[in-house]
Amino acid sequence: MAQSRSPVCVVTGVGAGTGAAVCRRFAREGYQVAMLARSPDRLAELATEIPGAMPFPTDVTDEGALRATLQEVRARLGPVSVLVHNAGNASFGDLLNVTDEKFEQAWRINTFALFVCGQELAPDMIAAGRGTIVVTGATASLRGGAAFAAFASAKAAQRSLAQSMARLLGPKGVHVAYVVIDGVIDMPTTREFMANAPKESFLSPDAIAETYWQLARQDRSAWTFELDLRPFGEKW
Repeated sequence: MAQSRSPVCVVTGVGAGTGAAVCRRFAREGYQVAMLARSPDRLAELATEIPGAMPFPTDVTDEGALRATLQEVRARLGPVSVLVHNAGNASFGDLLNVTDEKFEQAWRINTFALFVCGQELAPDMIAAGRGTIVVTGATASLRGGAAFAAFASAKAAQRSLAQSMARLLGPKGVHVAYVVIDGVIDMPTTREFMANAPKESFLSPDAIAETYWQLARQDRSAWTFELDLRPFGEKW
């Protein structure tokens, strides 16, 4: 009798912070984790550290490459039951000085890549009658600061797309959740940039990953669509 394969989780935007922490959390629960990011070297290093995690170097802004990668994941690992769309970019610039290239890139990373991932992976979840899609959002999805013309508009579009997906997929058994990250992620680069900031100013990647894991385990009678996460020292 053939053994059933372990469940599959796809994580986009795997870096040193939230992405890597999410990969570790799901791998610890026995998932096969497909790690997507642009850096082959970084993914290869993480693959040696995280049992069950596999590198799939990909630029999520390239539609053809992203679709091909997701199809490869399904062929190699099996149907995907969890998608964590964590890819994002910190694109700064106001209306008068942001470039059109940066404006479009922000939309492609945050919104269009979610659209492509949903098209490629949701059908298997629908067929199974269950699945989870978690999207890493931002406060900018709710209000646009002057210096965030590209980022805020992309995140607002991403949030609306996630709502549309939740309305479609929820009745089919697929849980879509949007997580508003309100604060700075605790990573070596952010600690260096904010050297004088107290520890209370940063969100722990492991704590964020734990919330994502709990979202994937929620009973469908009490699903969360949107929640926000912030360190207790964050002003809001």
